[in-house]
Amino acid sequence: MSGRVVVIGVGNPLRGDDGAGPAAVRALRGRVPDGTVLAVSDGEPARMLGLWRGADTVVVVEALRASPARPGRLHTLTAADASNRAAGTASTHALGLGACLALAEALGRLPRRLVVHAVEVTSTELGTGLSEAVRSVLPELTARAAASVQQAYESERSH
Repeated sequence: MSGRVVVIGVGNPLRGDDGAGPAAVRALRGRVPDGTVLAVSDGEPARMLGLWRGADTVVVVEALRASPARPGRLHTLTAADASNRAAGTASTHALGLGACLALAEALGRLPRRLVVHAVEVTSTELGTGLSEAVRSVLPELTARAAASVQQAYESERSH
């Protein structure tokens, strides 16, 4: 175990609310322990696996669509939850987190612990800026990601 913690903000800031993940990662700068890897990804599975290679804990922050939609509603999911809920919620990215997790499992590259913090979105159309619904919960989304990072370090210290 390396104790390495990676936070990945998945999304595209040029597509409205899809920028929630990258915005949360920007907000985490200076709020997490030194050594925490903060990264932004478009969600492509091979790149995601590359970012979390060697990590014990991965925290993913992203936007999602749900039906029925409740823009601004926050979700916290384990890797198993994210895989199981793929039919009910969908990443805003082409292949989605479910495909990424399936690939990681098939390749034996799942991190020891993976948690997903996601926010339901209003729009992922071209254009910059988050909707009011997403912008208003960004501090809580960021706080949840920071808490997951802190828990990872505390867990490593207790082992």
